[in-house]
Amino acid sequence: LGWFSGSTRSCQQFEGPGMSRAPLHRLVPQTVMLLHLLFVLFVVAGAGLIFVWPSIAWVHVPAVLWGAYVEFANKACPLTQIENRLRRRAGQSTYSDGFISHYVFPVLCPTELTARAKKFVGLVVMLNNVLLYGWWSLL
Repeated sequence: LGWFSGSTRSCQQFEGPGMSRAPLHRLVPQTVMLLHLLFVLFVVAGAGLIFVWPSIAWVHVPAVLWGAYVEFANKACPLTQIENRLRRRAGQSTYSDGFISHYVFPVLCPTELTARAKKFVGLVVMLNNVLLYGWWSLL
């Protein structure tokens, strides 16, 4: 992964007439941020997909377990680390808190959340998924 290790060769291969590396360097961290947001939404609401596509549970349950582990163990998500590294390479500002704390919580509740509140949010997400899977199993 040359684009991740610090090599600029991977960006140079995309350069062509009228293209420069700077916009690509800015676009890549934004793409990782979007993928990260989609993953978070999948963890939170993906159980609703089992009513249409039951086999999605094979992907969703591990995603929920990973999301719960990251939140409850207060671990850094690899996607956050990748995004920050790419932002640094693009000359953009990085953030030290997690993706959810940085992007989601400020929108949902402008005041800073405590670790206890974050765990409560994690429990609500887990409960939501357990209830949806339970409801689906009754059908």
